[in-house]
Amino acid sequence: MTPDIDMAANNDEVMRLAVEASPNGMVLIDIEGRIVLVNSSVEHMFGYHRDDLIGRPIEHLVPVRFRNHHPNLRQQYFADPKSRAMGQGRELFALHKNGTEFPVEIGLNPMTTKRGVLVLASIVDITERQRGQEMMHLAVEAAPNGMLLTDKDGRIVMANSMAEVQFGYARSELVGQEITVLVPLRFRDHHPHLRQDYFDNPVSRAMGKGRDLYALHKNGREFPVEIGLNPINTAQGMMILASVVDITDRKQQEEQLKSALKEKEVMLAEIHHRVKNNLQIIDSLIAMQLDNVSDEKARFLLTDSQNRIKSMAIIHQTLYQSQDFSNVDISTVIAGLVNSLAQSYGASANPNVQLRVETDNITMPIESSIPLGLIINELVSNSFKHAFPENRQGEIFIGLKTGDDHNIILEVSDDGVGLSNKAASDESLGLRLVEALCDQLEAVLTVRRADPTCFTLKMTLGS
Repeated sequence: MTPDIDMAANNDEVMRLAVEASPNGMVLIDIEGRIVLVNSSVEHMFGYHRDDLIGRPIEHLVPVRFRNHHPNLRQQYFADPKSRAMGQGRELFALHKNGTEFPVEIGLNPMTTKRGVLVLASIVDITERQRGQEMMHLAVEAAPNGMLLTDKDGRIVMANSMAEVQFGYARSELVGQEITVLVPLRFRDHHPHLRQDYFDNPVSRAMGKGRDLYALHKNGREFPVEIGLNPINTAQGMMILASVVDITDRKQQEEQLKSALKEKEVMLAEIHHRVKNNLQIIDSLIAMQLDNVSDEKARFLLTDSQNRIKSMAIIHQTLYQSQDFSNVDISTVIAGLVNSLAQSYGASANPNVQLRVETDNITMPIESSIPLGLIINELVSNSFKHAFPENRQGEIFIGLKTGDDHNIILEVSDDGVGLSNKAASDESLGLRLVEALCDQLEAVLTVRRADPTCFTLKMTLGS
């Protein structure tokens, strides 16, 4: 055997091994269309033993409905043999031994041999792929949202019935169109850039997150939408499946809710304003009464009542000026209360008493703010009235801090004569009122009677 013959034999064996190892079905046919070689994948795919196929015309594997035309197609290929996909752009089917048809993709490659030109056909059974595509198509069609599949060039490949309803187009009008036909004119110029950015990083996400998005109806009407984007790998390359939700009704409901909330805020502001004014009227009436009272004890009692009313009025004034009607800035309330009490007691009774206030930024609901304000009013008033007799110098401290475990700690103290020597006893109206208000707030009250006198109130934030 000559070296050339050995080489040819080796080449034939290599080709045979390569064909046999291929995961695709491989069929070698001659110019007359007869099968020369098949691999095991073909046996599995078509249900034949290879011995049943060798020597038979390739049309034996072609469905009956295509057989008459197939020899002509084969002759055309052998007249200009080159590597290409067979039936590109058309659906191809093969015939199983049991008579069933199945969809295939076929690649053709011409080979020059001693027997002349042979064609090696690579066959892929795409039944599962088509089944998956059909399942996707059914899922897209059944989706309650508008679904649009676009290619890398931004052309619509598929649209479901909901997209027809949303945009007013028949799907036949949408398929083949650029997706920008559904984008309002004011956004169109920028859209190709956004699409390219997405293809550079194709991940499932919401489109235009944090921005208001709008789509364009066939009749020229814009409507608000939410869009979800999903990259889909297909035989034709990467595509984008867009899920479009018309949120017109939701936007209208949001606007109605905003309007209702605005009306409620206006109403609440007016209520708090009226309450504050009514309290100020009561304050003025008590002031007029004070002008006609000479008894010192009666004047003290009326002044206490007046300060309690001012305390509530300050809270309503703070809430009226706030943008949030559910919570009161308690630090602002304390500043107003202390200023009012200093004017009422400090400057006129004892100018030697200093006030020190330290508060965290804390907001509280009005149902907690009013009792807390009244407690501060009572404790600071008592310190002004009783802790510093005979113009004694000293300091009143008011502190409000956020403690551990979401607690609020109020501390009111003074370095005066001590609780036991004050004119007001534990049974006084003011201290009994403080205890009642602490119960209302579900707060724990501790009292240090002297050096310094200190009232500490601990309550849960928001109670």
